[in-house]
Amino acid sequence: MTGGPRWNEAEDSFLPTRGHLSAALSIVRDFQPLEDIQAEAQRKVLEFATQYPDALYRSCLEGHFTGSSWVVDHEAMHGLILLHSKVNRWLQPGGHADGDGLLQMVALREATEETGIDGLKVWDDPIDIDVHVIEKRSSSEPAHLHLDVRYLVKAPKGAVFRGNHESKALKWIEKDDLESVALSLDESTKRLARCGFALAERLLT
Repeated sequence: MTGGPRWNEAEDSFLPTRGHLSAALSIVRDFQPLEDIQAEAQRKVLEFATQYPDALYRSCLEGHFTGSSWVVDHEAMHGLILLHSKVNRWLQPGGHADGDGLLQMVALREATEETGIDGLKVWDDPIDIDVHVIEKRSSSEPAHLHLDVRYLVKAPKGAVFRGNHESKALKWIEKDDLESVALSLDESTKRLARCGFALAERLLT
């Protein structure tokens, strides 16, 4: 975007048309991986979207784009995780693109809905990309891929979470908690957290 990356809020009006796969692909192409696993995920997403031009929509049963985020508090000392109702695991906020090619705004929307925190802001550039399999849940929802593009989201000072029906609980955690046996965070979530904390610290210094 013009002027380089910045913090965005949901009400920004200058943002371009959102419903184009080209917007999502541009975001993925411009991502600069720091680890081999991120580069591999980037390659898989671009290859998948070439084969499935409807990949922005969950009606693409083979797989589809999602946007998720590492939400930090105002001082970037804590990150917010939620105990997901369906899978009963601690995860970051996130959800389906549902046709929105501006994946940073997907991540912001989902973080706002799932945490209940008003005034969240998202950093324009993604911090991680992940491709993972969602197991079959019903005959109408076969096993499929989530092409997850991930962002840093910052909460305002004094933010209090509320949550919604998609989670059983929410929790602020510190970097030292990422290896907690009790939380059992998967490697993908821990990678996202490390990237999120690192960028947040740089932006605050």
